[in-house]
Parts: sequence; C-alpha cells; structure tokens
Amino acid sequence: MKLRSAILQMKPYTAGKPISEVKRELGLDDIIKLASNENPLGCSENVTRVINELSTQVNLYPDASNFELKKELANQLNVNPNQIFLSTGSDSIIRAICSIFIEQDEESIMGEVSFQRYEDNTKLMGGKVVKIPMKNHGLDLERMVDSITDKTRILWFCTPNNPTGSMISKQELLSVIDRIPKDVIFVMDEAYYEYVDDENFPQTIPMLDKYPNMIILRTFSKAYGLAGLRVGYGIASEEIAKYINAVIGPFDVNLIAQNAALAALKDKDFLNRVVTLNREAREYFYSEFEKMGLEYIKSQANFVMVKINTDDKLIFNELLKKGVIVRPGYLFDMPGWLRVSTGTMEQNKRFISALKEVLA
Repeated sequence: MKLRSAILQMKPYTAGKPISEVKRELGLDDIIKLASNENPLGCSENVTRVINELSTQVNLYPDASNFELKKELANQLNVNPNQIFLSTGSDSIIRAICSIFIEQDEESIMGEVSFQRYEDNTKLMGGKVVKIPMKNHGLDLERMVDSITDKTRILWFCTPNNPTGSMISKQELLSVIDRIPKDVIFVMDEAYYEYVDDENFPQTIPMLDKYPNMIILRTFSKAYGLAGLRVGYGIASEEIAKYINAVIGPFDVNLIAQNAALAALKDKDFLNRVVTLNREAREYFYSEFEKMGLEYIKSQANFVMVKINTDDKLIFNELLKKGVIVRPGYLFDMPGWLRVSTGTMEQNKRFISALKEVLA
C-alpha cells in the first residue's frame, strides 16, 4: 500500500470526550460536558420545529445552491449572496481553502497555540506549517506578518482564538494588514464571533472590498447550537467564493441542516439569551478562579483557559470520575492548563465544586 508522504505526517484530531464514552468507561449516569464549546441552551425552538417537520423529507436531496440560506445570510450581513459559501462546518471549509491555495512545500502561517485543523490541512496538501510563538496568550500579528516569505500562501488569524479565547483588536489588525502581500490569503476565523462583547473587535466584513485576499469564516455550531448538524460558512470576494464553491461538495449542507440554520438565523431572542448566559458564565468563572488563586485568560469566546499549576492529565481524569468533562491543556501544547466551556449556571457551579475537590 503506497501512501502520499503528506499522510504520514497526519495525526487524528482529538475531540472532547463524548458523554456516552464516559458513561461506558466509568459507569456514571450523571455527566456534564464542558469540553467542546457546545451551546448549553441547545438550539432555538424554531429549529426543533423545522427538524420535526422535515423528518419525512430525508429521501430528498438538499438544494445544492443553498439559495434560501445564502439569501438570508446576505441580507443580515449586507453582502452579495455570491460572496458566501457553506459546507459541513468550518473543518470542511478550511480543508477546501488549503486545497485551493497550498501546493507542495508552500507555507501556512499560524499561531503556536491555535486551532489544530489549520496545521492538519496544510500538511494534507504537502505544505509547510510555520508556527509563531504567542504573545500574552494571543496571536503575535507583527511576527506572523514579518514571517511571510515568497513561499507563504495563507495566514490564519483565529479570533477569538481557540483555545486561548483571546481576540485580535481592530488596532492590531489595521497595523499589519497593509503589509500582507495581495497574493497571500489571510483567513479571519471568527467561529466565536457572536460571543464577542469587546468594542475593539474589528468588523471585518466591511473591509472585504479593500482587502480581496481576506476570507472570513463563521459557524452555526457554537452560538446557534447546531454543532451536530455541521453548518459552517464564509464570506469572501466573489472570485474566491466561486473557487471555494467549486471545491466543496454540492450537497455538503444537508436538507435538515440548511433549514435549521435558516430558522436559527431568524431567532434573535434565542441568540440574545445565549450571549447573555455566556457573559454571566465567564464572569462567574473569573470570580471563582480569583478566589482560588488560579491564573486564567480573559476570553471573548464561550470557554476559558485556567492554569491549575499541576498535572492537567491527572486533574482531567479526576474530574471525569466526578462526571465533569473538560479539555486538558496538554492537547493544545499548554500543559498545566484546562479549557472549560461555559455551561448553564448549574453546570458551571458543579464544575467549580469538582475542581476545588480534586485540587485539594
């Protein structure tokens, strides 16, 4: 069996442990999962209603053009529908971007601690991964742009950054953006956009006309609560969107996912409830971590990184025994840290109680 050399560099993505697996392994029934940045409020009731209504139509192919969903996104984002592309979550779009722009030995620049799928899909195309050390747990945009060479094809700006929760400010972006060559793509991965409440966060969509080498990624998996349906989308110039739409599968966004995303977009009340709970949960975590004397990173997403000053693998496993699933920092090359997703206030309090017990 002959494999492409790039495949030999790949390693499987380690997702958050599913509840069913913990139940099997530890024989527990009462488990909370605060590991995968999922929405603790579920999804809009409008979404549930649409899913039930479509249950008898799963024999039909979805609309390959995603016409209605693109139309609604275009209206809300004030862009042309031809600038929008959709696929099965951001993962699939990241893979498409790499397949379009990266050839053998060409470079992809990213933060040292950022979303693993940039690295994975760069390697898949035979590209070279260039990781830039973090600056105060955030992306060092100056060094990232300074590292551009004639082989650089993509810069990945994850903001808010996963897993640190830090964001790129408008001032930081504007200070470097004009130094990015026009033939180098820079991706603004804004998967957690809806959770941001810092007024210094850059509004990138109005910048697309001036910077046609920019791609913006967002998702329905987080704030909209559709992680299980896998709907990611992006906005770019019409030219780039045309190429991405040519590469992704025509039916990547299935019938139920398309209509569920459309219903989710229209329920602003639900989104507001989600954002409000998330803000309260972050503040609760900050307060409790300070009482415990633990360092943490202020987040603009729906998770917080906390430094536990001990073996994160050990603490992760001890929390599992108490039915609490989080993400250990070693998976992100941040040993001694935990990433905890915000949950309902009841779940958040249970996590804090369990963390106090296992640290003691």
